[in-house]
Amino acid sequence: MSVAAPDLATRRYVDVHGEVHIKLLPKEYYVTDQPFLLTTVLGSCVAACLRDAAAGVGGMNHFMLPDNGDAESERIRSMIYGGHAMNRLVDELIALGARRERLEAKVFGGANVLADMRIARVGDANAEFVRAYLARARIPILAEDLGGAWPRQLQYRATTGEARVRRLRVVESALAERERGLARQAAMPGASA
Repeated sequence: MSVAAPDLATRRYVDVHGEVHIKLLPKEYYVTDQPFLLTTVLGSCVAACLRDAAAGVGGMNHFMLPDNGDAESERIRSMIYGGHAMNRLVDELIALGARRERLEAKVFGGANVLADMRIARVGDANAEFVRAYLARARIPILAEDLGGAWPRQLQYRATTGEARVRRLRVVESALAERERGLARQAAMPGASA
């Protein structure tokens, strides 16, 4: 059973081994009690993987920018921003039977993959944000692969908490363009990076 809501990842495929993969793009999340592999590719974005082992539920989000602290702003209530993406993931896991005090986290991404982005440091800001959010929420981080200069491909099995990360050597053109857009957005007045 999976929860349907706005910003829910809907791209699904079955691999040669018969495993169901749910592909998350930026600004999406997915929660489930099924042994699906949640997959994504990260540059400066962060994916937080949360699960409640006792309830057998887990999920992942994929956010692009940290918050600037203006919780009342309409733009902050978007999955592009870490605070909203984290709150949505926690709320949807609780709706599926998780208990907040049993949640555990694994976090990935937050790289500065393009030379021209290393000045804006969007990846560093995202990594700092997710660590601080989880510390405030008292959700322990069991594993992390944050920072650096390489994009990552992530697979996360939500029900078991198994995560596989592959660091990529080449930045694909679509990822590079997304990263440049993030750098431009982060450089705008009032932006949060």
